Amino acid sequence: MTRNPQTFRVATFASLAWLWASFLVIAPLFYVIAISFLKRGTYGGIEPVLTLENYTRLADPYLSGTILMTLGRSVWLAFLSTVLCILVGFPLALFLVFKAGRARNALFFLLIIPFWTNFLIRTYAWVVILSDNGWLNSVLESFGLGPEFLHWLFTPKAVLIGMFYNYLPYMAMSLYVSVEKLDVHLLEAAADLGAGPLKRFFKVTLPLSIPGLIAGSIMVFIPALGEFVIPDILGGGTSLFVGNLLAQEFLTVRNWPFGAALSVILILMIGLCLYLFEKVTKGKGEDLIA
Repeated sequence: MTRNPQTFRVATFASLAWLWASFLVIAPLFYVIAISFLKRGTYGGIEPVLTLENYTRLADPYLSGTILMTLGRSVWLAFLSTVLCILVGFPLALFLVFKAGRARNALFFLLIIPFWTNFLIRTYAWVVILSDNGWLNSVLESFGLGPEFLHWLFTPKAVLIGMFYNYLPYMAMSLYVSVEKLDVHLLEAAADLGAGPLKRFFKVTLPLSIPGLIAGSIMVFIPALGEFVIPDILGGGTSLFVGNLLAQEFLTVRNWPFGAALSVILILMIGLCLYLFEKVTKGKGEDLIA
């Protein structure tokens, strides 16, 4: 019996994908789970002693209160970042598809070109822009708004701006892919039936763009929830977020087991959010225009 070459190639690539995922995702995840049940060494590090102390510590009222406040702050900021990216990314995607014309490719290139620059450089650039002596305050001062009009640097507002700037391309590109596949004849038919621009958007464009909206929201919300570089640089450490809390446990306190336990809790919460999100949007995320 001859072997189908196409089936063999598909099986080979699938095996390589599973091997890659096992090495870079599954193995590190199991390692984090394993060390969360071990004991912290006297001078940091890990001792091979099984314990539930890292999880029982979460029952401490003061510590659990701090963690819940930090988690709530992180979820709220990630939610605001996602909403802001949607509000800007949707009009941007619609403009690229329907209004950009011959300039579409050039504008799309400008959208992704920031990825060619290092993430840290892009984030530090906002420190220069938002500082009291930065060019943004200088421009505002020229309009008579007074020196140092915006004191946003090292505040949650600066963190939100950094999140929005760095994650907007993910949302815009996801929505662009969905909007580009829209059947223009559906919009024309809706217009012929008397639907105005807003009604066409909410009745035709938005429902058919749900797949891109869901994908973009996931690609923005989850990284923003665990982000620690942007809050550390633009927030100046004035507000504690989940990513910063984990970084402190691993790098400063050097309590790897407890940091791993917090990571496991965060992973479970993200998994629960994704599960609920999938249940709520079940049937709405299908590609209706495929």
